Amino acid sequence: MSIDAHADESARPKKVRRPWHRTKVALAVVIAVVAVIAIIGSITPWPSAMIIRAVFTKGGDDTAAEMERHVPDTKLTEKLDVAYGDGGADTTMDVFRPASATGPLPTVVWIHGGAWISGAKENVDPYLRILAGEGYTTIGVNYTIGPEGVYPLAVHQLDEALAYIDAHAAELGVDPTQIVLAGDSAGAQLASQMATLITSPDYAAIMGITPSLEADQLAATVLNCGVYDLAALARLDGIAGWGFKSAMWAYSGTKTWAEDSTGATMSTVDWVTADFPTTYISGGNGDGLTWLQSIPMAQRLDELGVDVTTQFWPAPHEPQLPHEYQFHLDLPDARTTLQKTIDFLDAHTTR
Repeated sequence: MSIDAHADESARPKKVRRPWHRTKVALAVVIAVVAVIAIIGSITPWPSAMIIRAVFTKGGDDTAAEMERHVPDTKLTEKLDVAYGDGGADTTMDVFRPASATGPLPTVVWIHGGAWISGAKENVDPYLRILAGEGYTTIGVNYTIGPEGVYPLAVHQLDEALAYIDAHAAELGVDPTQIVLAGDSAGAQLASQMATLITSPDYAAIMGITPSLEADQLAATVLNCGVYDLAALARLDGIAGWGFKSAMWAYSGTKTWAEDSTGATMSTVDWVTADFPTTYISGGNGDGLTWLQSIPMAQRLDELGVDVTTQFWPAPHEPQLPHEYQFHLDLPDARTTLQKTIDFLDAHTTR
């Protein structure tokens, strides 16, 4: 090759590689993926449900670890993963009671939260150990979450769990005449639904369920940060509205949950009667559900003449207490609420 040829080659302009070209390609890929997810998400609730579940699972694990630091050294007897049905892990329960107990004790049956599409009994086990240390048998119950299970499957499973607890009361250390139904968030909705089912024959007939417990077996209910009015929930917008609507689609199996029997029968504020058990109800001032759900539910129960104990905080209270603040026991306000819960249980049960 001649010198002139080399000169010509070196004189040719080199192709400039533009960094933003790769950025454009990456952005296009991201937009395409989001578009595909959006299309799939308009057909099925699974993608949104899995995103919400991942977030809730991380939060639940962190909160359980925080509670664990506050579990006292009281020696307990534990029975884990007791099967109450044939649905595998979905139909199991954890049972805690003081090791010193020699007979049946008033029993708190706790239904975990998680927007009906996440969570597990293990999320509340530390809290139940704390309550058991106060002289109670406490039971955390699993149920099939959505979208794997469709409403009202969870209601039937929880009724089956109560039947098992009643039938095996002696071996579990349960006083079957003193059952407290309790729950947090979606679990509070379910606890209120089970209590309504047991105390209202009209509601039980609408649900097509013969409840496994009698009304006089319920000593009380404990409802933290729950949902009781699905019509109000359906009116939410923004991120919160998207999250709840996605969760309800996954749990109900239909986009029309707000207009059909799902929303109607889950809205316990419309079905509770004067026979509803004495109730403790709480919510944080930084939780929108307190103002939209818990306070109206407390007001409705009070109108009916139900004995209601509340733990609500003034709107300007600092720090702003978030959803499920009751489990954040590093907070002094959460510890105050825990003690008030224990005082409520002591006042409405006998040992």
